[in-house]
Amino acid sequence: MRRRTAGLVAMLAVAGVAGAQGAPPAAGANRGSRLGERAHQDREIVYFLQQPETHAFDLYHDYTESRPGVDRYLNVVRGGSAVSNPSALILDTGEKLVVETLRGARISEARIDIGEPVTPGSEVVVIRFPAVQQGRSVRLRISETYTDSARYRVVNGELLWDRAFGRPANAMVLPEGWYLTNCSIPVTVSLQPDGRVRLDFVNARNDNIDVLVTARRR
Repeated sequence: MRRRTAGLVAMLAVAGVAGAQGAPPAAGANRGSRLGERAHQDREIVYFLQQPETHAFDLYHDYTESRPGVDRYLNVVRGGSAVSNPSALILDTGEKLVVETLRGARISEARIDIGEPVTPGSEVVVIRFPAVQQGRSVRLRISETYTDSARYRVVNGELLWDRAFGRPANAMVLPEGWYLTNCSIPVTVSLQPDGRVRLDFVNARNDNIDVLVTARRR
């Protein structure tokens, strides 16, 4: 029994050394990479739905950039959607920013990395601003109008929104004259001063949440 015990102790000791060599870094060593945009909750987006027959909705999203040297924000348009009327400003100063929409080959020509292969149908809105200085940040507000006939439409007289949200904080304001009938995920419902219904969603996940909303005319 003593020999077996001694052998077991020796095996555990060797395993301990091997484990120490392959052990993960000390707690907090990779904290910076884990606390990205989502963890800091520095993004908010609000959708203002136009009448569903138009398939269109206005939106604005606020974003804080604090990485030194960064001088642009890229908003990649998802497939099936079309963007129009993009604009942006710095909330701290009210300064209006230069906004450019690039499509297909122009994205590659500008050497812009959109995080996915560029195709003839690729589209990105590029917002440029003065490079962020060390120890400082810039708060942006970006406004756009989208049209998405596949995901926002009328079906048998009922408003239908079937689109994913990827931001941590997402809000939707229904068109004037419509009331909520169904929502596929938990949501906070409130009434705007002008009588429109507002829906607030919290996405605590690291991926998208698929949101199906229906509404009817009052």
